[in-house]
Amino acid sequence: MPAETTYLELSEESGSAHKFYEVTVDGTDLTIRYGRIGDRGQTKQSSFATGDKAKAEASKKIGEKVRKGYAPAVPGGRQKRSVSRRQIVSTRSTATRAPILWRYDSGSPAFGIFVDDDVCMVGNESGLITTLSHGAEVVQQFRLPDGVKCIVADEGWIYAGCDDGNVYDLSGKVPRLAYRIDPSIDIYWLDIHDGVLGVSDSGGGIATIDHEDEFLWRRPGRGSSAWMVRCDADAVHHGHSGGVTSYDWRTGQELWHTPTGAVLFGWQERDTLYAGTATRQVVELGKNGAHRQTYRCDAPVYSCATSKDGRYVFAGDSSSSIYCFDVNGTRLWKLGTGCGSAYSMQYPRRTALHRHHERGFGLHRRVGGSRPVGGHGHDPPADRRQGAAPHARCGPVDHGRGRARRRRRRGGRVRRGKRSPADPRGELGLPP
Repeated sequence: MPAETTYLELSEESGSAHKFYEVTVDGTDLTIRYGRIGDRGQTKQSSFATGDKAKAEASKKIGEKVRKGYAPAVPGGRQKRSVSRRQIVSTRSTATRAPILWRYDSGSPAFGIFVDDDVCMVGNESGLITTLSHGAEVVQQFRLPDGVKCIVADEGWIYAGCDDGNVYDLSGKVPRLAYRIDPSIDIYWLDIHDGVLGVSDSGGGIATIDHEDEFLWRRPGRGSSAWMVRCDADAVHHGHSGGVTSYDWRTGQELWHTPTGAVLFGWQERDTLYAGTATRQVVELGKNGAHRQTYRCDAPVYSCATSKDGRYVFAGDSSSSIYCFDVNGTRLWKLGTGCGSAYSMQYPRRTALHRHHERGFGLHRRVGGSRPVGGHGHDPPADRRQGAAPHARCGPVDHGRGRARRRRRRGGRVRRGKRSPADPRGELGLPP
């Protein structure tokens, strides 16, 4: 008998859902394919003792989807929706240009970045991830199936959130699929702590997902365009158009909400949160929601970061400038990037680093500093007020990037890395 295929779609004109669900019964085999409309999607296959049992399971799956609003459709009838991109309006800075150690052309706009003591990683909207040494040597390149939204770390694990709705483990020599996120979620940003993934989306929603791809909870947020999510041992902190809201990571119960103006980026330290806002300021909050400090810039803040424990606060604005403040909110300096506005920012021990929208990736000399220098106590010396600092010295690079694939989860359970095979079509783990 020929195979029987049922194709369903759920598409909301005013919502984020735009997905398909296809069920095929071929004898005793059942194949289910699902994903975003216009994409290849993901496939699950199973076999049954008889053809009747396969048909019964297929009818059950189809009925579940119809009750959720899916309806019969013709493949190709609806077009793939464009992926949400952050719209950046950047003007030229009039401030003195910051000293630059090196610049790397990422080929297309780059949001994803990760920096540690050995390497820098940058992922662009074309899906290309490049690993560089601190001396700007290209160590490794590979391409993911879609554009990279962000790169985050969880102890020794490194993950990339992708426009295809999936999260990939970058900790080994080749990327592997780590988390499958519901196709209805249009990822804006993500963070991870102890194996629990926090995801903010274009509609202002927030969700947490465990390492087995199961939702712990999912709920709408208090605003839209949620560009900030930060996770810790107690809560998921969510920044959106209405401010910052904190939720219990276990239950999703709201713990507190603090209006800050529209949040465009977020950073956290052990006891504090930092929200870069459209109201030209970085707002420092305690993790109980209490306002602690405000760091005022001259334009909307696209990115922010701090040195250890927030001793120095850095910001990047829409006018292609970067700032350094002390803990009291005093502006120490403002400098022009010379290469566009900083989409995002990270402060490792050695350097302050940013990426921007003009196809590049810049590494700036460390500014501010995390230790008093030359007997000046907590006041940085004059050269650091001007953004100058000695060149960083770089140690050897671990080209293999091998990582132990065993981590402890909450409650003493062990989290093991998923060993999903690389994509059989060769889209993962291969140089471009």
